[in-house]
Amino acid sequence: MSSTFIILGTAILAVLLAGYFAQIYLPPPKPKIVGIDLGTTFSCVGMYHAVTGNVSVLVTQDGHKCIPSVVAILDNKVLVGYKAFAQAEHNPYNTLYDAKRFIGKKFSSQELIDAQRQYSFKLKADADGMVSFAVVVNGTEQLVTPEDVGSYIIRELKNAAEKNLSSPVTKVVMSVPAEFDDLQRNYTIKAGHLAGVDVLRVINEPTAAALAYGLHKKSNLHNVLVVDLGGGTLDVSLLNIQGGMFLTQAMAGNNHLGGQDFNQRVMEYLLKLIASRFKQVLEDKEDIQSLRLKVEEIKLNLTYHHTAVVSLHLHSLGNKLFIETVTREEFEGLNLDLFNKVLEPIDKVLQTTELQRNEVDEIVLVGGSTRIPRIIEMIKTHMNKTPNTNVDPELAVVTGVSIQAGILGGMWPLTVSAVELPTRVNKIHIR
Repeated sequence: MSSTFIILGTAILAVLLAGYFAQIYLPPPKPKIVGIDLGTTFSCVGMYHAVTGNVSVLVTQDGHKCIPSVVAILDNKVLVGYKAFAQAEHNPYNTLYDAKRFIGKKFSSQELIDAQRQYSFKLKADADGMVSFAVVVNGTEQLVTPEDVGSYIIRELKNAAEKNLSSPVTKVVMSVPAEFDDLQRNYTIKAGHLAGVDVLRVINEPTAAALAYGLHKKSNLHNVLVVDLGGGTLDVSLLNIQGGMFLTQAMAGNNHLGGQDFNQRVMEYLLKLIASRFKQVLEDKEDIQSLRLKVEEIKLNLTYHHTAVVSLHLHSLGNKLFIETVTREEFEGLNLDLFNKVLEPIDKVLQTTELQRNEVDEIVLVGGSTRIPRIIEMIKTHMNKTPNTNVDPELAVVTGVSIQAGILGGMWPLTVSAVELPTRVNKIHIR
């Protein structure tokens, strides 16, 4: 019996030593599976690296790691991301965005009417209430499904990953909102299949964010508040984490609040200034699109600086030069009522779970709009706890799904895989 234990112990030691020397002397294997964050407003792809355990979020278009979740259907081609966004003003009826809001979701007649008011492209529902987008290609109306739109975006991300890996990408892990039901998850997986990839697993976005922050490794962590404020939606989740097990205790949010709304306030402010200064209303689509891009720059600059300057030649107004300095205080004043709305779902999830603010062990910020200094300060003051900002919030979800992809791909150093416990929690919608 003792000789058996000796042989077994020797074998185990040999395996451990082989793994140790392999990690030191052999080149690390290339990632086999990538992680994709198919977002409502922006999407990105990442990969987990063996040995270092680092995640790279890959450049997809023109130096950008995240691309707009926008697809333009033209007569002879399909444009994705920034290429689609650039021509949106000239092709509003065939430029599709927000597809994630429709994927796998059944709409009533009234819901469809309400949704149509928000979009310039045409929505059509089948007998089951599943929505498609009606576009005109070569003079003929065609229906494009939300999963079709998703597949174009996923394919763009897949191509970017293949350029980095110099090998085919056939397997991915994807994230979905925690509120997605089975039908929405299945249609998200279908979008991956249409793009030519096998979706090995979908994980909830709050879970992915917690993985990115390494919270699954903390043994003494229990209640985690995830505040996800992106371009168009606000989601707040209360997770209970024990080891690698994740349980969503409550969800609340606003599906019509995000960075686009903050931009719109600045846009309206600048349009009024232009009309007042030049005695003419700006109506030219190209000038408006150029101003919209400048507004996005202003918002990003004010994240790191106290002032931002917009300088733009308005061709439709005789090529007049519009120059204006916008301060962080002005930006915050224009949006203060919207910023305050971020706190409402936080209170709602705490109320639902009957937790006190001091019982929240960690606050995690997700989504590019949570980088706004005033929002960080408001959450800190409201919760009397400093949010964790160790990870770029815009890349938190893709980092988490990439870690999960690395785990499924057997990449070392191995870590704990996320186990999402089933929950019947419904999202509380706030307007």
